[in-house]
Amino acid sequence: MLRRGQGHGGQGRCAQGMGRTRTQERQGRCAHGPPAPATGTLRARNARARAGGQPGCLWGRTVARQRRERTEMGLVSRGAAEVGRGAASAVDRPGPPDAVPNPTPTPPAEGADPGSSRPGMVLKAFFPTCCASADSGLLVGRWVPEQSSAVVLAVVHFPFIPIQVKELLAQVQQASQVGVTVLGTWCHRRQEPEESLGHFLEGLGAIFSHKPWFQLCRERGSKSWSCKATHWQGPASPAASGEDQVMLIFYDQRKVLLSQLHPPTALPDRQAGDTTASAGGLAAVFDTVARSEALFQSDRFDEGPVQLSHWQSEGMEASILVELAKWAAGPVCLFLACLLSLISAASACRVFKLWPLSFIWSKLSTCEQLRHRLEQLTLIFSTRTAESPTQLMRKANMLVSVLLDVALGLMLLSWLHRKDLIGQLADALIPVADRVAEELQHLLQWLMGAPAGLKMNRALDQVLGRFFLYHIHLWISYIHLMSPFIERILWHVGLSACLGLTVALSILSDIIALLTFHIYCFYVYGARLYCLKIHGLSSLWRLFRGKKWNVLRQRVDSCSYDLDQLFIGTLLFTILVFLLPTTALYYLVFTLLRLLVVAVQGLIHLLVDLINSLPLYSLGLRLCRPYRLAAGVKFRVLEHETGRPLRLLMQINPLPYSRVVHTYRLPTCGCHPKHSWGSLCRKLFFGELIYPWRQRGNKQD
Repeated sequence: MLRRGQGHGGQGRCAQGMGRTRTQERQGRCAHGPPAPATGTLRARNARARAGGQPGCLWGRTVARQRRERTEMGLVSRGAAEVGRGAASAVDRPGPPDAVPNPTPTPPAEGADPGSSRPGMVLKAFFPTCCASADSGLLVGRWVPEQSSAVVLAVVHFPFIPIQVKELLAQVQQASQVGVTVLGTWCHRRQEPEESLGHFLEGLGAIFSHKPWFQLCRERGSKSWSCKATHWQGPASPAASGEDQVMLIFYDQRKVLLSQLHPPTALPDRQAGDTTASAGGLAAVFDTVARSEALFQSDRFDEGPVQLSHWQSEGMEASILVELAKWAAGPVCLFLACLLSLISAASACRVFKLWPLSFIWSKLSTCEQLRHRLEQLTLIFSTRTAESPTQLMRKANMLVSVLLDVALGLMLLSWLHRKDLIGQLADALIPVADRVAEELQHLLQWLMGAPAGLKMNRALDQVLGRFFLYHIHLWISYIHLMSPFIERILWHVGLSACLGLTVALSILSDIIALLTFHIYCFYVYGARLYCLKIHGLSSLWRLFRGKKWNVLRQRVDSCSYDLDQLFIGTLLFTILVFLLPTTALYYLVFTLLRLLVVAVQGLIHLLVDLINSLPLYSLGLRLCRPYRLAAGVKFRVLEHETGRPLRLLMQINPLPYSRVVHTYRLPTCGCHPKHSWGSLCRKLFFGELIYPWRQRGNKQD
């Protein structure tokens, strides 16, 4: 009959009787586990065995046999003896006489509990500053094993019933999808006796099992803190429990909850993996606090079974006006969404997609701005909930941008009607148009002579001059024909400012385009004529070199020309070269006038894009509440003493203004061209048209 016995750190196998040899004992030791403890432990075990009533003769024979074996082998026994009922057995392990136990912790055996034997670690405990003065209780939060961090969210006060605490945590986990659990105990030694409270807190580790188990304590009448993390194994094996070093980090729970952590910008001397790893721990802390909002819905005035301390435990922040606005926002948004959908359906009618209307609507800045404003209002009053904080911030930026735009438009409208500026502008418009037409006539007469002493081709010069003078005459007649209706037109344009300052500016840009339409015609005529001559000269120049442009392959190929082709090419090349200065001069003058008009329209469009794209709500948050937009955190040392845990204070670094604008900038209507200086100079040199709107595709002008 065989039986297993457990010693200090190993297992021994007992056999009945004394007939086993040392070879059999060594085989049994190798088959059944690690060695038993040293001789001192053996004597203590034997003494306890005698006190328990086990047979003394077996104990005596065992001790005598052990001494005889040590004398014969010359080794120090490292076995363990265990006395059973009517049987005794001992296992010896030879070793050096002065062997010292290794202080380095060894990893546990396979299948053993990982908390029974483990090396010391440095753990991070994030503790809210609002709970520093809370009464003693339990620490509730989330354990992040990847970062070896514990995020404390609240403190459960005494008295409480453990099953009710577990039910509350289960409800919070189901609502927030965050693994909220009991992390340890919190002891604020103000009124409770130290010894009774310590004994009571030690027993809570068996009810709420968590590894590691944090024990955070604030000393009575001082600012000293003590914090330790133990791996509780229960009262059966207290020697197997270990402690880890803890770094205590305080954080403002309200600021962390309301803030949004932005991903850091990768520096040139830092790898992307390091940046991601450093931001992972902070993201876990911010995400845990943000998703655990269901835990902060109760305060100390609630008559619930569990009392908590957190940032809203003194009372929830609320406002009657805010609650009324939330209650009325649903029906108002639903009504406006239906109205905007009807307007969108009416604007998408086939009648408005016919060629003249579709072409005009695509070229007018007012139509593009109204379409862009309709898209913004549709997104703002949408009944769908924002899926992420970024979308919520985008809707808030759009709402503030629209409100500011309308407010500026109403201010402009009141300023125009208060001083009767619309009538004064209508009276001054006709004289200004006549003055501009007169100056253009003087300019054309100067070009028809000898401008700057240049010798021009007289026939071509007279034809171009008279052609442009006739257009100016037509334009002046058109302006005088529209003069009775100008004041009424300007009055309706002023009323459009109630839709926003951007709509009024877009209408102003379209009015400038209509008033300078004759300059645009002059520019188009001169640019087309100049572009025709430039392309003709380039083709004839390739003819002299024996080259031609292959239209199918889009490249220059070699080609042989006969004598007649070369003669005709020479004549045409000579004519185009001598007519080029006259055409280039007219093209240069009207291009400068056109660029002046385009520059004025560009400034207006730039102001419109600035109002449409500027994230005003985000900039206001950055100015008034910098912690709402977090770029990272910084730590300030509060206490660093020997024998005390390192205490740090986590502070939020606000996002720079440049990154705020870059991150939350709103999209614009995007109907205006964005030329680089190189492409603009190339277009001007080759006579390609410069439009104030964006062309579709890659079609050449």
